[in-house]
Amino acid sequence: METRLNSKSLWGLLLISLLISCTSQKKKEQIEQSNELYQPTWESIAKAKPATWWEDGKFGIFIHWGPYSVAGYKLGNKGYAEAITNDMYRRPEKYKEFFMEKFGAAPPEFGYKDWVDLYKAEKWNPQQWAKLFKEAGATYVIPTGEHHDGFVNWDSDLTEWCATKKGPKRDLIGDLAKAVRGEGLKYGISYHRERHPSRFTEGFHVYDQPYPQVKEEIKNDPKCADLYGPFEYSDDFINDYVARWKEAEEKYQPDFMWIDDIPIFYSAPGDPQVTKFQNAFKGMIADYLNNAQKWGKEVYFNNKGKHLNFPETVGCREKDNMQVDTIGTRWQNPATLGVSYAYMHHEEVHDLYKTPAELIRLLVDVVSKNGNLLLNIGPRADGTIPEGMQRRLLAMGKWLKTNGEAIYSSKPWKLYGEYSGDIIEEKDVHYSNHSMRIHENEYRYTTKQGKIFVTAFQNETSPFTLSAFKNFDSNKIKSIETIDGKSVEWNISDKGLTLTPQKNSQFYLASVYRIVLK
Repeated sequence: METRLNSKSLWGLLLISLLISCTSQKKKEQIEQSNELYQPTWESIAKAKPATWWEDGKFGIFIHWGPYSVAGYKLGNKGYAEAITNDMYRRPEKYKEFFMEKFGAAPPEFGYKDWVDLYKAEKWNPQQWAKLFKEAGATYVIPTGEHHDGFVNWDSDLTEWCATKKGPKRDLIGDLAKAVRGEGLKYGISYHRERHPSRFTEGFHVYDQPYPQVKEEIKNDPKCADLYGPFEYSDDFINDYVARWKEAEEKYQPDFMWIDDIPIFYSAPGDPQVTKFQNAFKGMIADYLNNAQKWGKEVYFNNKGKHLNFPETVGCREKDNMQVDTIGTRWQNPATLGVSYAYMHHEEVHDLYKTPAELIRLLVDVVSKNGNLLLNIGPRADGTIPEGMQRRLLAMGKWLKTNGEAIYSSKPWKLYGEYSGDIIEEKDVHYSNHSMRIHENEYRYTTKQGKIFVTAFQNETSPFTLSAFKNFDSNKIKSIETIDGKSVEWNISDKGLTLTPQKNSQFYLASVYRIVLK
């Protein structure tokens, strides 16, 4: 059978062919444009949007783990245990007794460099870690690739002071990446080397000298100069800083770039070397974002510090144990379980971590205010996670299995929450920069897909009223129920929305009520 095409059909085919060609060309141009989208300027980098997985995930695990974990200590059992790397040389007389008791020697005869051999990770099982993080309800994991101490946890070709050549003798970052991604979680790397030139010196200066004991150690063993130094923000340091991140980026393709606070940016503003360092960051971040597009990945990065590292529109805002009191731009709270980020023996033996109820309150509070919770753990030097930490993570996971609908993929409502009644607790919180006031009745709000979620931090056994709904149109409410689907009686008046909880309802850490809208 012969098929004939009339002029209209021919024109139609030509039009379709032209459209396909234009579409293909447009896609090609879009790819080319996207590959060139991020230039080494803050204005260009500010266009980077939060990755969808980070937007929706809400809850991540942060890990501080390195040779500093061997000591598990800071003077007076206060502060960050990882800060011992500076404090032990700044105030050596204060640490000598502890060092003699633990190691039988003290610097300069037995210094930080010697701890590296004791950082063995001999009991480490990355698969067990990954399963624990999954069961905790976390959606992403960010371990320390390199802290301020100069020791690298990945397989590095740029330094001998890395985990595959010393200490553990294995690729900690690479092995954990495989395990975490095997559980379906996203994986980032935290990079703290920006403060390294000031770690073994008196302060944040462009050019400095090491502490006397560090200088003596280097004199006795010149090889350790590559661990402790350099002590200046020279061109060589800046180039090496970028090269180390680039090495980790290429080997592990991290989903998140985490950079610590950079005090040199505000302690020596205008210095030519500081300007060079700032420019290096622009190029490094732009390069990371562009390479992620080649990988076919959505990635994101942070903007940390009391004084932000970068302009406020660049990356997600962040600082240690961050708290906010309003719903603002997207942010992240890298929060500690106790006081320290790294392993602190005193916290473990006295069980000084946040309670499961405090952790759920923290998570819900952060999410209700448009943030993510990046909850830190500090493993022991042998690669095991303290049991007290594990119990708390599993308790969070148990709560999230039932109530995660109010957290994952949610957005803030018109206001983050409310409270009423007397203050039942007020204290300087041991894990925060702020005091915490807990009222008799506290609630937080989140929303998604035509639903509003009300989280109550106390066990409600009688009717309670939410004043945030004073002017809410009752005709817009289809139903109100507990998160497990049990209907809840409700009424709206000029005082707000009154909910009457069912009797004998079980309470675990916090209760969630689902308001379904029409």
